Amino acid sequence: METGSRPTAAFDGGLDLTTTLESGQSYLWRRDDGRMYDGETDGSPWYHTVLPAETTETNEPEVLRVRQTEGRLEWVSSTPNAYDRLVHLLRLEDDLDAIVEATPEDPLLDRAYDAHRGMRLVRDPPFGSLVSFICSAQMRVARIHGMQCALAERYGETVRFDGRGYDAFPTPERLAAATESELRDLSLGYRAPYVRRTAEMVADGEAHPKEALGLAYEAARESLTRFVGVGEKVADCVLLFSLGYLEAVPLDTWIRTAIEEHYPDCERGNYAETSRAIRARFGGEYAGYAQTYVFYHLRTDGDA
Repeated sequence: METGSRPTAAFDGGLDLTTTLESGQSYLWRRDDGRMYDGETDGSPWYHTVLPAETTETNEPEVLRVRQTEGRLEWVSSTPNAYDRLVHLLRLEDDLDAIVEATPEDPLLDRAYDAHRGMRLVRDPPFGSLVSFICSAQMRVARIHGMQCALAERYGETVRFDGRGYDAFPTPERLAAATESELRDLSLGYRAPYVRRTAEMVADGEAHPKEALGLAYEAARESLTRFVGVGEKVADCVLLFSLGYLEAVPLDTWIRTAIEEHYPDCERGNYAETSRAIRARFGGEYAGYAQTYVFYHLRTDGDA
């Protein structure tokens, strides 16, 4: 077991762990108290995730637990080098102050950054992120999270750590072996065949979301659309919240509302051209940070 803590002031621009993990970017973390995405943010809840076997030194799934309390980030983990894992997963190396400074001045962006400073982007494992966002179509964040929990409980490996069991996200092989009917029973609905076929593609070596890494941004987005049920918006979510393309701006309902009410000149009639225009308006290199702050601000505060 590894335990540790760091002052959150050590991270440039600070850290708001709860907002980061409950802002709709990630569906692969859980709150120990079971209240993820229920709107309750008081206290210092513990969060946990199970790291996929292929990312660990032991080649076995490993548990990582973390909380923020009294200005410190604390963790307990079954994996060595847990802090390095947290730096990667929560982008603790990002200089939020510099990112905000590099963003064009804009009233909506200013309000979003002021209200939620400390929210960071996540860097989730690619396969889990891909499946999560395939399930996201026309769903509220709590329902999306519930689907991923149900998949982990039904098809994931249970890892014992510190006296209790933690469910890992399923491997591609396990999901590919599930039937469409079984997945529908977990409330995936019409997304069930998309999840099964995507898992099959990864399990069989036909394609992997990591293959987008290193490609130019729009080529990376096109690479991800090979997967069944993945359009441009879902691809942008995976690029932004897993593969580190910080310029990606998923055009979800909230961002399209922002475009309509605040940036109408960015609407170009199709996804690709509108995406280019809003990325430029949000400053290009870190446009995905601006998108995430605006998304969360509008969804939680209703400040349109």
